[in-house]
Amino acid sequence: MKNIFLYAAFTAFVFSNSVTAQEEIKIQDKYTAHNKGKFFVSWGGNRESYSKSDVTFKGKDYNFTIDNLKAQDKPKGWHVDYINPAKMTIPQTNFRMGYFINDHYSIAIGVDHMKYVMTQNQTANITGTIAGNTAFDGQYNNTPTVLTEQFLMYEHTDGLNYVNTEFSRHDDISSIFKIGNTDKIQVNLTEGVGVGVLYPKTNTTLMGKERHDDFHISGFGTSLKAGLNITFFKHFYIQGELKGGYINMQNIRTTQSTEDSASQDFFFFQRIIAVGGIFRI
Repeated sequence: MKNIFLYAAFTAFVFSNSVTAQEEIKIQDKYTAHNKGKFFVSWGGNRESYSKSDVTFKGKDYNFTIDNLKAQDKPKGWHVDYINPAKMTIPQTNFRMGYFINDHYSIAIGVDHMKYVMTQNQTANITGTIAGNTAFDGQYNNTPTVLTEQFLMYEHTDGLNYVNTEFSRHDDISSIFKIGNTDKIQVNLTEGVGVGVLYPKTNTTLMGKERHDDFHISGFGTSLKAGLNITFFKHFYIQGELKGGYINMQNIRTTQSTEDSASQDFFFFQRIIAVGGIFRI
């Protein structure tokens, strides 16, 4: 009888370990159990907010600074242009392509296509000199001035292009939502840091001068982000992100003359919704 009990106990022990091992194998067999070696690509849209910015304009006959310039983005709303290949660059968009170097960390390159539009007809203080035989000639000393279209139109609308590299961490938090099979649906938390260059096409009409209408490397940017990623059926995901950063542009082309330029720096805050895919090659 004693031997029977020992045999039963041993059998139960082996069976229990076998079941546990099988469960572990099943978990390890899931496509979503590991990220290392996977590629991902995403496309989405954004809204932005900007801090006030001091903008300095320099040229042969002028050198002045506009204090605390206000600006906003230029939203397209829910529009078919986001998926129209011929017009995909018109709205405010985000493109990203990356690679997982291990299960938790990825490196990616991308373009945040933002739009920055000066608030027209605002009143701002100007300090400096204009002496180009224009209607705006004079000495300005913190002088309140209405920024009319005849004096200045200023925007980065094609756009405020932040070409950047991001290093991000990813964590599966599906267990918080009691999700058992992550190959069907998986919830991930992501955080990252980015750095890059600004490559805008600035649309500026300054005191009637002919505008410069070409892309130009104008400065650099840095950013931090946090987001929530929901992946469906292993390969498709939707991701929401909050991203904040700093932009410094010290070489903005404003007119056809290479003597004319502008400089500014400011903070931005983005709200992003993107869809994407994740896969192994």
